[in-house]
Amino acid sequence: MSEPQAPADFGRVDPDGTVYVISGGTERSVGQIPDSTPEEAMAFYVRRFENLAAEVTLLESRVAAQAMSPEEAKHAIASAKTNVTDANAVGDLDSLAKRLDALTELLPAQVEARKAQRAEQNAATIASKEAMVEEAETLSQGDDWRGGVDRFRVLLEEWKALPRVDRTTDNELWHRFSSARTQYTRRRKAHFSDLNTLRDSAKAEKEAIIAEAEPLASSTEWGPTSAAFRDLMQRWKAAGSARRADDDALWGRFRAIQDQFFDARTAAQSAVDGEQAKNLAAKQALVQQVTADLEGVTDVDQAKGIHREFLEKFNGLGYVPRGAMREIDSKVRSIGDKVAALEAEEWRRTDPEARKRAEDTVKMFEDQIAKLQADLDKAEAKGDSRGVKDATKSIETYTSWLDQARETLSEFTR
Repeated sequence: MSEPQAPADFGRVDPDGTVYVISGGTERSVGQIPDSTPEEAMAFYVRRFENLAAEVTLLESRVAAQAMSPEEAKHAIASAKTNVTDANAVGDLDSLAKRLDALTELLPAQVEARKAQRAEQNAATIASKEAMVEEAETLSQGDDWRGGVDRFRVLLEEWKALPRVDRTTDNELWHRFSSARTQYTRRRKAHFSDLNTLRDSAKAEKEAIIAEAEPLASSTEWGPTSAAFRDLMQRWKAAGSARRADDDALWGRFRAIQDQFFDARTAAQSAVDGEQAKNLAAKQALVQQVTADLEGVTDVDQAKGIHREFLEKFNGLGYVPRGAMREIDSKVRSIGDKVAALEAEEWRRTDPEARKRAEDTVKMFEDQIAKLQADLDKAEAKGDSRGVKDATKSIETYTSWLDQARETLSEFTR
């Protein structure tokens, strides 16, 4: 393998200091350096060649890496080739020219690759913009009035960051995107305009409610006023929302009015609860006392007197807590029922008509038994066993009934 030629091998120096280079099969002068040795003159023009070679090497690396567009590379190669062809330098200029020609041959493939890349990029850009347009059109029909604004802002920034595609497609997509954004903006403005109207209406309604509530704050009609406040609260909720600052201020006023009334009601109720608790304790003590007093009492007048005195004291004590009313009333009714039962029993025992009926019943059974006894005597005298048996059985039955009737009659004589 032959040794590579040095740059100086492609030139010579005349005794007068003129330096020549061999390029394209011909020799041409590249310059003269007087008052210098041939070696110094040659070294000067070799350095020029080496600089050119470095530029070509750098250009090769940039073209290979596609660090510039094919068009830029074409101009750079042409410029470099002109520099090499006309270079006042000593070295293998033909080799540099061939290397530049080889670079030129790479450009058509790069042009096609760039076209394919650009087409792919355009397709991706169009797809991205179409997706953004579709999202924008969906947003334009929605009612996300806060998030939609932010999303349109993001979409617009993303749109600006994308490269343009062919003018017709780009203009068409932009027109759709811009129209969607405009439509959304108009609908949003209309929404908030309507919302402001509703908020103004809500504010007016709530101010009217507050005006109605203010006179109620000092009311002591706890039941009706509580119901009135419930109605006002329902109206407040139905009125909707005013602007945030107005709504907060109005609610603060309305709540203060309610608190004034309900705090007063709570204080009054606490006082009532304390009084009613005392009443309950006193009534419970009375119930226990009257229950003990009536124990064993059979005299109706005595029982009625005890009961009457109990009721006078009981009714004079006033209300008890609502939760205890049923139990205490049940006990009072039980006491009344007991006295009423004694009275009914007394009436039953002393009723003249009932006594007469009891006496008549006893007389009837006695007469019937006497008649049956006569029948028995006759049957025995005749030896009528069947008649004896029937009469005996009937006498036993009527005797049992007579005993019961006499027991009933005896109760009227106790």
